Amino acid sequence: MTEENKNTVPPKMKVGPMRRGPGAIEKPKDFKGTTKKLIKQYLLPHKWKIIFVLLLAIGSTIFTIVGPKILGDATTEIYNGLIGKITGGAGINFEKLAEILLTVLSLYVVSASFAYIQGFMMTGVSQKITYKLRQDISEKINKLPMNYFDKKTHGEVLSIITNDVDTLSQNLNQSITQIITAICTIIGILIMMFTISLSMTVVSLVILPITAFVVRTIVKKSQKYFKRQQDYLGHVNGQVEEAYGGQNIIKLFNQEEKTIREFKKMNEELYHSGWKSQFLSGLIHPIMNFIGNIGYVFIAILGGYLAVQGKITVGNIQSFIQYNKQFTQPINQIAQISGMLQSMIAASERVFEFLEQKEEIETATEPIDTSKIEGNIEFKNVKFGYNEDKIIINNFSAKVSKGQKIAIVGPTGAGKTTMVKLLMRFYDVNDGAILVDGHNVKDFVRGDLRKMFGMVLQDTWLFGGTIKDNIRYGKPDATDDEVIKAAKAAHVHHFIQTLPNGYNMILDEESGNVSQGQKQLLTIARVILTDPKILILDEATSSIDTRTEIQIQAAMDNLMKGRTSFIIAHRLSTIKNADLILVMEHGDIVEQGTHEELLQKNGSYAKLYNSQFEEE
Repeated sequence: MTEENKNTVPPKMKVGPMRRGPGAIEKPKDFKGTTKKLIKQYLLPHKWKIIFVLLLAIGSTIFTIVGPKILGDATTEIYNGLIGKITGGAGINFEKLAEILLTVLSLYVVSASFAYIQGFMMTGVSQKITYKLRQDISEKINKLPMNYFDKKTHGEVLSIITNDVDTLSQNLNQSITQIITAICTIIGILIMMFTISLSMTVVSLVILPITAFVVRTIVKKSQKYFKRQQDYLGHVNGQVEEAYGGQNIIKLFNQEEKTIREFKKMNEELYHSGWKSQFLSGLIHPIMNFIGNIGYVFIAILGGYLAVQGKITVGNIQSFIQYNKQFTQPINQIAQISGMLQSMIAASERVFEFLEQKEEIETATEPIDTSKIEGNIEFKNVKFGYNEDKIIINNFSAKVSKGQKIAIVGPTGAGKTTMVKLLMRFYDVNDGAILVDGHNVKDFVRGDLRKMFGMVLQDTWLFGGTIKDNIRYGKPDATDDEVIKAAKAAHVHHFIQTLPNGYNMILDEESGNVSQGQKQLLTIARVILTDPKILILDEATSSIDTRTEIQIQAAMDNLMKGRTSFIIAHRLSTIKNADLILVMEHGDIVEQGTHEELLQKNGSYAKLYNSQFEEE
């Protein structure tokens, strides 16, 4: 926009989200409240599927847990058979052994089938929730007031739609079934261990607090290095982004060496903190394995002693050792899931904060028919500020008759573009009123009000699609002939014909043969096609060369005939033939009149015009 500065355009209050460093776990502000919202709004509609998934998870876990105990019976059968063979007995009973192994195989097949079905169903549920979330966010975006986007960067909003929803989807898919599986596994293994041997179970449980203490000590030491790594990762990313974006300036002032030195310094800090954090965190598993192996030694000695006394079978010792190895896995799994849950709820929290933002309130109780609107506009003692405590439009009043061409000029920060935003109800005035044919703009349905306007901005916006579809954007049902007619009026038809595929050429980021000025002409053609009652040109020709500007100016003059038109311009030579020129300073009209009248006054307009004339 022409007035993007601290006085008239609200500042972006926050920077875009940075990627978190490894090892960092994001914690939500309100875990309990956000979890309730997630369950109530998105999980409850799928409650029967989720309950069935949980039952399958429990069943799958139970069948898996029972397996080692039955395999222990197989080991005992082999052991007894071998001993019997040595002592002259019957030997191994292969029929019974086969029966045991088939039973175990059947249990594992059923367990795997349950796990497959639960995974299939839970994936479907999580994807449906993701679909619903993205749909809700998409609908919400179109209902939010402009001041929300003034306080948020594009990166933050995009991060909610992509990163946060993906985090929620992935973690939701894994965490629910894994929590149930882990809890059932712990309980089931404990029961099986107690049924085999109480004393061996006690020895196994004594190892746990020792392991927990060691792990906690290591995590506590590594956490500060993870934080430093995260901080310096942000610094490095920021420096790279800044240097990449300003390569031409860096080369112009010969600052390459300085930039490299700054990067090297931060990169070294990142290296040292990353090395320490990764090394310490890498110690956890070897130490846990070491302590676990010591536990196995004690269990093996105790198991051998109990077997000699005839209190336990060899197969039960094997089963117990297998259970003992499996026992720490669900505990580690729960620790990992807790981190996943924290990230999931934190992501959900941001999504819900977005979905709970105040929407634009529709104030029109009895909508006004816009088909009979002629285009008389009045600004009546308008007061406005992007922040209520900082008013930038003080007491703006002006009357515009239908069909008039009104130019709004003034120095940067005077409030020109702000007035246009108020006219289209991107924002509502703090005080006063804006009237269209005597009706307050608040009495119109926003969509109906904006349909009356055609707006060409300084910044072009074209989407990925054909040139024809881009021109037809404001009027989807327009015929090809109407599109061509609008393009001719905008003096862009000949250029389009020179392109590969003409009007059917796809515009994308790689469309290097379409200049900025030509893109602007396409946006002008788009507005011409919609045939608006009120026209707004905000520095519409600023991206066009002088020769093209002369051509487009004639087309614009024809387009503006019979329409109320507002022209915001810095180049005063383009608005000499305006019916009325409003000169703004600090949110107020300081002068108004035709070009000749304002020059004769020798005031603010004359100074602006003469300064530009001298520059030219």
